[in-house]
Amino acid sequence: MPINITEEFVRNLMEQNAALITQVANLTATVASLTQTIKELQAQINKNSKNSSKPPSSDGLKKPPVNKDRSLRGKSGKKQGAQDGHNGVHLSVLADPNEIKHHMHSDCMNCPYHDSCLEKACVKETRHELDTDFTVNVIAHELVLVKNCPMHGGERLGNFPKDIKATVQYGKNLQALVVALNTVGAVSVNRTHEILSSVFNIPLATGTIKNMVTRCAGLLSDTYEQIRKKMAALGLIHCDETGTRADGKTWWVHNASDSLFTFLSINRKRGWLGMNDAGILPEFRGIVVHDCWGSYWKYTDCIHAVCCAHLLRELNGIEENHPEQTWVKEFKELLLEMKKVKDKAVEQEKEAVSYYHLHKYDKRYDEIIKKAYEENPLPESTGKKRGRKKKTKVLNLVSRLENYKESVCLFIKNLCVPFDNNQAERDLRMIKVKTKVSGCFRSEEGAQEYLTIMSYIGTAHKHGINGYKAIREALLGNPDIIFN
Repeated sequence: MPINITEEFVRNLMEQNAALITQVANLTATVASLTQTIKELQAQINKNSKNSSKPPSSDGLKKPPVNKDRSLRGKSGKKQGAQDGHNGVHLSVLADPNEIKHHMHSDCMNCPYHDSCLEKACVKETRHELDTDFTVNVIAHELVLVKNCPMHGGERLGNFPKDIKATVQYGKNLQALVVALNTVGAVSVNRTHEILSSVFNIPLATGTIKNMVTRCAGLLSDTYEQIRKKMAALGLIHCDETGTRADGKTWWVHNASDSLFTFLSINRKRGWLGMNDAGILPEFRGIVVHDCWGSYWKYTDCIHAVCCAHLLRELNGIEENHPEQTWVKEFKELLLEMKKVKDKAVEQEKEAVSYYHLHKYDKRYDEIIKKAYEENPLPESTGKKRGRKKKTKVLNLVSRLENYKESVCLFIKNLCVPFDNNQAERDLRMIKVKTKVSGCFRSEEGAQEYLTIMSYIGTAHKHGINGYKAIREALLGNPDIIFN
């Protein structure tokens, strides 16, 4: 049957075709959007401590696979383990043992000639065993009354030491051990009670343990403020922050530190308000090394240095999830090459890197950023909404590298500036250990007490004083030992 092709028929076909074209375009856009979403979700799943800013503790039991090609520092050429010249820690033979035990042949033990043979025998080999006895030393302080003093006449009554105030109390050594277990050892109050009760057979209540920690923190309040003031006056500091749980809520621990001092504080805010309350950055006028978190840039009276280790982890993540980004490998190689040249200059005790290297790296930096923009063009403005489309994470990183170039490259221009922010990350690590072991802090006050003590202990460690000794000195009224 012949089809009557009319003008109306053609118009209907054209309308149907246009509708189909629109439908295909919409489906294509939906597929592209879903594909991008899948890619972003996959990238999120693949994130670990090696390719993002996530801490190693977040990797869980399934650790990220070791890929030597993804090393942040590259190959050093050195052998694994301790290097030549490292003294290490090992057991050593003691010249003056507390006890000597002789071990003769089993046939000799009940022999009537045992003693005479032992006198004539020689020692073939000596082995040492280091052990300890857990004993409680009870000191009775007695107030003595002399009724008839032959020198002054009348009665003469002694005085108790100032720190002996109760009929029965715990000594400074035991208090220091309690505080050290709860802070340095990251042991919970309940477990501290269990350990001390089982080892020393001391009926130490959990409330008493908590009071000891609170008292120690109170004794360190002035020292804590001294550390803050010293940190604010330094020429270079490291800053970082990490989340923790207290009173059933998320809080943020803010850290400022260098090779000699550690300062930790807690706040409900992660950003600028929390940093202000810590009281260091508002007064600081030197160089601050950080991970490029946006809130740090609000402080304009100091010089900023970006942690390049964080950048390398981000670049690793992009390289894994976006292999088409060829500029990433080049930028990683540039950072590692710059670090190698800077480390060599420091090793040779030079005051600065040569102008040749600075000019060379400056030019390469700009060339790589240009290539990155070519591979990631800026999104065009949409017709429906005002402004530009949302930037991808890759493009955000490229923009950051361009905008903060001086801060990224400061480590090679100023040899005093480190390549990374590892100092701050090390000083925050115990917070995560404490959280994993003890679970959380019951209150803001308890968390701040812990941070006050750990600021003191962290500073003590950097001055060569172990945690137990530092706490004991604080309890004895000599916390300023860390400044000597």
